[in-house]
Amino acid sequence: MVANSAGDGATPAAAGVAPSVPGAAMTGTPLLQLRGVGKAFGPVQALTGIDLDIPAGQVTALVGDNGAGKTTLIKCITGIHEPSSGQLIWNGRPVHLHSPKDASNLGIAAVYQDLALADNLDIVQNMLLGHEKTHFGMLDEISMELIAKQTLRDLSVTTVRSIRQPVGSLSGGQRQAVAVAKAVMQEARLVIMDEPTAALGVTQTELVLDLITTLASRGHAVLVVSHNLMDVFRVADRIAVLYLGRLAAVGPASGFDSQSVVEYMTTGSASRYGNGSGTASAASTGAGSGSEGRQT
Repeated sequence: MVANSAGDGATPAAAGVAPSVPGAAMTGTPLLQLRGVGKAFGPVQALTGIDLDIPAGQVTALVGDNGAGKTTLIKCITGIHEPSSGQLIWNGRPVHLHSPKDASNLGIAAVYQDLALADNLDIVQNMLLGHEKTHFGMLDEISMELIAKQTLRDLSVTTVRSIRQPVGSLSGGQRQAVAVAKAVMQEARLVIMDEPTAALGVTQTELVLDLITTLASRGHAVLVVSHNLMDVFRVADRIAVLYLGRLAAVGPASGFDSQSVVEYMTTGSASRYGNGSGTASAASTGAGSGSEGRQT
């Protein structure tokens, strides 16, 4: 969808071409660029012509209704699925991801809802699982503790009582923090977070949102998949909306409001562009206003 000549509305997009919300221009080369990415499973076309930029140092929110293609897109970025068409460009260079290991080697890490943590192991053991430090054939516990402590400190995670407490004893927000710290410690440059605040209380949600903001401020690219628009407008610099496997809209968060995002999610188009005024009621939509978004 492209803005009309009057600049006060929008016209339907060609297939797979997303509207460019006012102010969508970016400077510099994005860390990850998707160009014409499509994915088919037999006769089912799950994704069609996705063009999306994910810049470093910013939070990009990926939103859409169930079945819109969010999970499939994440799996294409993380090497679980190979796109049927299109191209992924990493740091200005075309890449082909044949496995999650390929994505990990580039610096792409995903933190899924189940977090992939071992409840019976402590924080240090979880953070360095598979990357343990050794000294003369023995585990170097002191070095591992120092690495874990420093990583958590850099991410401003201060709520854990001890880095030697079992992960099973942590709150939901603390578990998210450990999973993200593990990704960062493995030198992830793009951190993908799938529904990071799902089923969390108010306090733990604040912890996770602060963590997302900290990641971006440290230069990481962050891709957040969420149904909670209040959280999206709280942390996102940019918003991308998927509708039935196509990119319905993409641009700075300040160019949307909750009503326009909901319209894009449910119909693939919006009667008007969001202007940041937050005219839709947060109480009725479960969303925050565009004026709450982080400014780019």
